[in-house]
Amino acid sequence: MTDSTAPHRQDGPDWWRQAAVYQIYPRSFADSDGDGLGDIRGVTSRVPYLAELGVDAVWLSPFYPSALADGGYDVADYRNVDPRLGTLDDFDEMVAEAHRFGIKVIIDIVPNHTSNDHEWFKAALEAGPGSPERDRYVFRQGKGENGELPPSDWQSNFGGPAWTRLPDGWWYLHLFAPEQPDLNWDNPEVRADFIRTLRFWSDRGVDGYRIDVANALVKDLSEPLRDVGETSIDQQMEVVEDGQHPFLDRDGVHEIYREWRKVFNEYDPPRVGVAEAWVKRERMVLYASPEGLGQAFNFDYLKTGWNAAELRSVIDTSLHTAQEAGASATWVLSNHDVIRHASRLAIPEGADHEEWLLSGGTEPPLDRERGLRRARAATLLELALPGSAYMYQGEELGLPEVADIAEGDLQDPVWERSSHTRKGRDGCRVPLPWKREGDSFGFGGRPWLPQPPYFGELSVEAQEGQEGSTLELYREALRLRHKLVGSDESMQWAGDPETADEDVLHFVRPDGWHCITNFGTETKPLPEGELLLSSSPVDGGLPGETTVWLRQG
Repeated sequence: MTDSTAPHRQDGPDWWRQAAVYQIYPRSFADSDGDGLGDIRGVTSRVPYLAELGVDAVWLSPFYPSALADGGYDVADYRNVDPRLGTLDDFDEMVAEAHRFGIKVIIDIVPNHTSNDHEWFKAALEAGPGSPERDRYVFRQGKGENGELPPSDWQSNFGGPAWTRLPDGWWYLHLFAPEQPDLNWDNPEVRADFIRTLRFWSDRGVDGYRIDVANALVKDLSEPLRDVGETSIDQQMEVVEDGQHPFLDRDGVHEIYREWRKVFNEYDPPRVGVAEAWVKRERMVLYASPEGLGQAFNFDYLKTGWNAAELRSVIDTSLHTAQEAGASATWVLSNHDVIRHASRLAIPEGADHEEWLLSGGTEPPLDRERGLRRARAATLLELALPGSAYMYQGEELGLPEVADIAEGDLQDPVWERSSHTRKGRDGCRVPLPWKREGDSFGFGGRPWLPQPPYFGELSVEAQEGQEGSTLELYREALRLRHKLVGSDESMQWAGDPETADEDVLHFVRPDGWHCITNFGTETKPLPEGELLLSSSPVDGGLPGETTVWLRQG
């Protein structure tokens, strides 16, 4: 495929509203130099594959210089490329190649914290208490007779206190790993530096930004710091409602994003933003507004299980929230932080996902065929909904979660920080299989996380051109989606909700495009119409755990 025949139709300033976006975790995508770590040239080499897949944009997780204390989310230099992953020239070539095929480029920005290797933090340690260098971060004296207790009871998202004490007796804040000190966003120098970063990458052709932990930048640092109870950030996010929590979803964060929006709008077309903000639905509107980032991830959809009624409710609410914000909805089933949905959708309802991971994926045992069947059906449903669909690398191959990584091979800091009570996110970050055989199944050198033996039969080579394979399903779905999606972002539920089958979701998009999903196990009647695509073979009705696209009229 050449650039002149690339099938991408999402263009203009609103290209993002109904885009199919493919997330790349660079260290696990493709290794061009054989060192076992995916890199920027590896991404460039696979751009034709992404074009053939049919995506409108790629989103790259962090590729910046990093000690990898948190998989690259500990950033030592926001305006450079990790030497192990390439150079700025390599990055420019990758952007140019993506653009040649009509693919937009979105990158991760990590504004809540830096790496402890960042020149600012090193300067802060050298300068000492009360210095301008330390004011870029959050330093406090401890409680207790000799300051031996943390300044507050705030907990790290990776387990344990969110404070680390230095030899001089002062403590610094890190809502994640100790190697990720939190920035002080009350400091004008911090705000100005991130404006420079946004312009740096926008000038290099980057089309948009995914904002990591977008809801945690602004903190109430007035003395005394408020305790919140020794619960995890995840638990606190469930109860934050009013914008007044000490460090989550504070109203003041939107002043920052209004400034960022001014920068985005300096470019033609305007750069886009999408917030990673684990907030209540009514609060999501603030992040997704046109005056702010413009879009926000819809985690309620990701967290909803294999249940037709619950999904219908989430879809309705999500569309309403997006409309209220003046944005388009976002839909996501997998990413670099969660169990891959080919496995997650097979875990029995009520089972503890963390316990399943800790068991190495054996308790409860999963039916992998059922998980893949549901994952394929869920994908077709997702791609038919109005809005942007965010896909994670490898889901187009039907990759399951690799839950049985040996303890000695685990890289995620969550494992150690949680005292081995949480296995972490390595299972969804295992490098991709490109070939059926070989030491790394075509990834490159010996991969930084071990690949299971069955990856060969799930590889691109094994699935390419194979009728019915998950890869070919994705390719056909995205090809059809480009034809079927117009500027009208509406949808309507079919039939009478009072009499509708409780196991079936059936909605209609403009121009007679019907999407029907059977969440049950029994075959259901299939309406008349031209069958465009199905997630499983269809013969005489709509099989259980299957989605079909039909056209009527």
